[in-house]
Amino acid sequence: MIRPLYNWTMSLAESRYALWALAAVAFVESSFFPIPPDVLLIPMIIAAPRKAFLFAAIATAASVLGGLFGYFIGYALFDTIGQSILEFYGKAAYFEEFRTRYNEWGAWAVLIAGVTPFPFKVITIASGVTALNLPVFIVASIVARALRFFLVAALLYRFGAPIRDFIERRLGLVFIAFCVILLGGFYLVKFL
Repeated sequence: MIRPLYNWTMSLAESRYALWALAAVAFVESSFFPIPPDVLLIPMIIAAPRKAFLFAAIATAASVLGGLFGYFIGYALFDTIGQSILEFYGKAAYFEEFRTRYNEWGAWAVLIAGVTPFPFKVITIASGVTALNLPVFIVASIVARALRFFLVAALLYRFGAPIRDFIERRLGLVFIAFCVILLGGFYLVKFL
């Protein structure tokens, strides 16, 4: 099951739909989708390292646009859509306390969540609900997402061939490690 999915992702990196798929995943991840764009970004860079920085730029732009959609969900649709998303991630009970402190530290929250595995959509929605200054939100999102995706691109561009060999030889182990990291991120969101 893992090998065909890996092979599909690697072939997607060289297909004419690669950039659109990456942009779509990066967009929806920033507003409501639980899977990070790294699931596509990393294999795409490994498969086509000469396009690493193009992939990072597309992931950054789409993620910031998706973040603006998440901001809109929080700002205009919190009572109908945003509250449900926060409940899904187990953050609804803590939200009122969070709201009161958020605008003071909002730019830092956007920067930290944008770089780390913390689900960015929680912060984009929170930014909209608390009406964080929109230019501050946009600049912090651009800086954070660019830092994250371009760092991944630079590392994989430089060290991609050995990483690809390692992944292909130990695909099962890499998949288990990825699942543990992903589930750990969900655990942190739920209990922090």
